[in-house]
Amino acid sequence: MWRELAPVGRHPDSGGYRRYAWSAADLDCRAWFRTQAEARGLTYEVDRNGNQWAWLGDPLAGGAVVTGSHLDSVPDGGAFDGPLGVVSSFAALDELRSRGVAFTRPLAITNFGDEEGARFGLACVGSRLAAGQLTVADAHRLRDADGTTLPAAMESAGYDPDTIGPDPERLARIGAFVELHVEQGRALDLTGDPVGIASAIWPHGRWRFDFRGEANHAGTTRLADRRDPMLAYAETVLAARREAELTGALATFGKITVEPNGVNAIPSLVRGWLDSRAADQATLDAVVTGIERAAREYADRAGIDLAVVRESFTPVVEFEHALRDELAKILEGSGDTGRPVPVLGTGAGHDAGILSASVPTAMLFVRNPTGISHSPAEHAAEDDCTAGVRALADVLEGLACS
Repeated sequence: MWRELAPVGRHPDSGGYRRYAWSAADLDCRAWFRTQAEARGLTYEVDRNGNQWAWLGDPLAGGAVVTGSHLDSVPDGGAFDGPLGVVSSFAALDELRSRGVAFTRPLAITNFGDEEGARFGLACVGSRLAAGQLTVADAHRLRDADGTTLPAAMESAGYDPDTIGPDPERLARIGAFVELHVEQGRALDLTGDPVGIASAIWPHGRWRFDFRGEANHAGTTRLADRRDPMLAYAETVLAARREAELTGALATFGKITVEPNGVNAIPSLVRGWLDSRAADQATLDAVVTGIERAAREYADRAGIDLAVVRESFTPVVEFEHALRDELAKILEGSGDTGRPVPVLGTGAGHDAGILSASVPTAMLFVRNPTGISHSPAEHAAEDDCTAGVRALADVLEGLACS
């Protein structure tokens, strides 16, 4: 499975993946998912929001145990973020069948659409729509860099955009959702454990900073006469790092657009996107407030207009303690060492976090020896991936076969 999926959407120059929602690469990933489902005799379906499902047992019976993740990527992303969870789900089902277990609850494997938000700027679109956390009107307003709307992209890919919206009936039939994911950090590498359990997802959000100045000639305009928004933006980037260090949070300006974007032109507009995350809400509020305060000071000093827009926000997600504890009990009982499985928080958002408001959810992490993610250098060793499959199979057996 890994060899078949690995070439899809991989850029020949960067070595990273460009599997953007509803693109040709995304459609190839979706075709791969359907092939895997049908090869195992699973009932395949696509829900109203374009999320893919592969069912073992009656989808309408209720109390289903669901696992899976996503197949799309960030720009030039790594091979493991998302796909490891989907591949491991099919492999875990294969493992359970080899054990000869008897399923007492329906089991489903899913691929949630547009988790990374690389094309339309909003993460977890598929799961947000299903959970009612993204309105149909807001979804219709989403546009990519070329101006293509989300409905138009879905329609061009052969999906019906008129059906999108909340899916409470489907979510009500899910008894538990468990997502396996490569760890996006080095906590497991530091403890020496191949697999861990998630405790919570930090609150996080994305803010757009629009610095508006005055376009002018770079070769004839005196420095004293310039209203250069790039200077205020650059100062804000540095302020973000300082505020993050002071508060113990994370803050990153990772995306920028410039107008008119000419080498010999002073910009008229610099638009930068801030990603910030923290262990608790108060800390997140403090770091973002500090960054915005500094940005306004720099903008005022330079005669620059500044607008700040919060484009997305996800509050802290505490995974259901009862399900989390059940996973820990299952894995401790099935492990070779008998020692407790590490429980750790994460600053990365996931579909499991979105669904947690509607469904009991939990997450498993597989060790990432470098901690690198959202990069072609993202990696997990084969032995650790295999340990993740075994752990997921043990969990699914404990939840769906008892």
